[in-house]
Amino acid sequence: MEEKMNRLYGNVLNKLYEGADIENLIVATYLVGAEQDEDPILKAASIGIEQTTGSWADVACETDEIREKYAAKTIGVYEVPDFELKKDLDKTLSEGDMRFFIMRIGFPVINVDDNLPLFFATVTGNIMSMPYLKLLDVDFPKNFVKKFKGPKFGIKGIRDLLGVYDRPLLNNMIKPCTGYSPEVGAELFYDAAVGGVDIVKDDELIGGDRAFNKLEDRVKMNMAAAAKADAVKGEKTLYTVNITDEVSRLKDNALRAIAAGANAIMVDVFGIGLSALRDLAEDPRVNVPILAHCCYGGAQSVGKYQGVSSVVLTKLTRMCGADIILIESPWGKFDNLENKYISRVIACTGDLYDMNTSMPFMGGGVVEGLVPVILDRTGNDCLLGVGAAIHGYPDGPIKGAKAFRQAIDACMNGIDLEEAAKENKELAVALEKWGVYGKDDISKNYLI
Repeated sequence: MEEKMNRLYGNVLNKLYEGADIENLIVATYLVGAEQDEDPILKAASIGIEQTTGSWADVACETDEIREKYAAKTIGVYEVPDFELKKDLDKTLSEGDMRFFIMRIGFPVINVDDNLPLFFATVTGNIMSMPYLKLLDVDFPKNFVKKFKGPKFGIKGIRDLLGVYDRPLLNNMIKPCTGYSPEVGAELFYDAAVGGVDIVKDDELIGGDRAFNKLEDRVKMNMAAAAKADAVKGEKTLYTVNITDEVSRLKDNALRAIAAGANAIMVDVFGIGLSALRDLAEDPRVNVPILAHCCYGGAQSVGKYQGVSSVVLTKLTRMCGADIILIESPWGKFDNLENKYISRVIACTGDLYDMNTSMPFMGGGVVEGLVPVILDRTGNDCLLGVGAAIHGYPDGPIKGAKAFRQAIDACMNGIDLEEAAKENKELAVALEKWGVYGKDDISKNYLI
């Protein structure tokens, strides 16, 4: 007998989780808005077909055999709230209101393998032109992840390089962000490093060679400043030089920086692309840690009904080899949600098969008075990213860095910051100027 059922409803495209080949499916979770009269089962199947074997109309060679092997599979469709009765739906929604669904759709790994551009074409692709569609998360099977090498160093490797195991690490971004000479930068570098900073980074706005600040000059002068500071403070300093550039120049920048003495590098990951990060990280000649700055990532993630969740982008950045990943603090100058921040930290540090962890790096207006809340939510395996609160400290960056180390020491010893400030004058000045989270309005510090 001829099958009369609409095949978009059939078992070829719609699977129970228990009946799907989960080990060979990349399962994407979407938030999808639909008009009241739209069928969500058909909408999910249509999304899956559009991104795999078919189009808006059946085509002759798209057989059930092809669909079974290569078409996306709907794993689940869940309405929020979870209506069961039509009368409840009719009572709850007014004319013109939309219905919202969580849709889990599995894409065969065989369609993508470890081709990241093709991954984005498949899992986001044309459907991102639809209104009310956001990629919330991706469950990556081991069959997909196994070809990605991930971070070379990770949290343990960074700590091994620095010889610091018992506290969070401290980073400083050189300020001003750009427009300065290598000589000026080296002076700022030394002051931050000798004051107790573990890692000094270029700002995201001064990548590669600039007319006023050449890459190799910057590396040589800053590494000389690091050596000088290390001899004074008895600790090691890493310098993450920003090599961001056109992809055709990126690898050369990395190798030139390392040859000039760089002991770490950084990239603006969403400017160069995840595949370019992966190419750097998986090259054995790039034998130093890589810091990934997340600028431009917000353009993809901040829409509440559109785009790609920052958690997905963080997970992919780790898979592509970033040893350190910048995550904006929700308590500083950016309006990020705390739960999303914590989810991104988990994406850096949670088990991802046997892949190395990435060190979460908190930036965005971090001041001494935020250290307790950051450590409470994040733990000690993190890098505190501080720019203006060191270089804008009233008594100069050396004391600004010392104030942060005093705040860290107080937290590690369970001492209230204001109590610690009674015996640490640098910390006292910082708390007076920037305030303490939970007591003062920290947002007053920021121009944005």
